This record gives sequence, structure tokens and C-alpha cells, in this order.
Amino acid sequence: MKTQTFSHLTLDNDLTKTQESMDVISKMGEALENNDHNMAKYFHESFQWKGNYGCGEKQNLAHFRTGWQLPLRKAFSDRKYITEAQFAQGEWVAAFGYIDALHSGEFMGIKPTLKRVVIKFMDVWNVKDKRVANNWVNVDFPHLLAQLGVDVFDGKGWEHIHSPETHNPE
Repeated sequence: MKTQTFSHLTLDNDLTKTQESMDVISKMGEALENNDHNMAKYFHESFQWKGNYGCGEKQNLAHFRTGWQLPLRKAFSDRKYITEAQFAQGEWVAAFGYIDALHSGEFMGIKPTLKRVVIKFMDVWNVKDKRVANNWVNVDFPHLLAQLGVDVFDGKGWEHIHSPETHNPE
């Protein structure tokens, strides 16, 4: 019988903390949606935020707020956070969904369009001591930018490959 190998990040995962971790993420999510500015109660002192290219990495809560949270709020107002699925195991919680928002401020050099956009995301959180210690994030910037009129693939994206119109299995 093959033995399952665990990553060093999940090696000491306390499986008894699944519900506690879900509760922490739920409360943190509500605070973000409600524009709560007292985020320290939800994030660990050594908090690390690791985003995909274009999002950057943030080394603490202050850096996260000034380098992600506040610019996002400034560029996109009237936000609604929709979590499509969320699951947890011990001290780890993951979710994917989207933010429905109004592009009302400058974003990556693009002047406000006042268009409603969908900002797709995937998050994985690590909870320690009832606060978020780490957050790995993937935001679908190419999709968001396409909604604002910028094709980062310059027409060379793969959406056309195996679409129902062109699917021809050989």
C-alpha cells in the first residue's frame, strides 16, 4: 500500500480545527465585505499574502492593506463578494468565487469605465491561533482586463481551441 506524502505546509495540520478555521474565514470575509478597517483581529502578526503575477506578494497586514485591499476598493466600488464553493481541512480553508463590482477608479492605468465587472478569484488560507497566517491568492487578471477592453493575449488566447464550434477530435 502506497503511503500518502504531505507537503511541509500541511504536515502538522490539526484536523480538529476544521470548523474553527471555517469560522475564522467566514468572519474575515464578512469584515472585508463590510469595509471593516480593523483587520488586525482577523490576521496574524506574521501574515503573508501571496498573489499571482500582477497581484504581488505582501509581507504583512499593513503591506496587504496598502498594496492590495485599499487599491482594490479604490478601483472597484459597489462590491459584492460571491463565494461559489468553500471547503476546509484542519487549519486550511480554500474557496473560489468572484467579486461583482463597479469599475469606478483607475485600475492598472485604465481610467474608470463605470462598467460592472466580474473579478474571479481562488483563495487558500492557513489559519493559526484563530487568525489568518497565510493567504495564497489567484485573481484572474486577464479576464478582468478583457472586460475593461484590454486583451493581454493580443488575440492569441486559447479560448477558440476545442470550443463547441471548432471541436474536431482526431
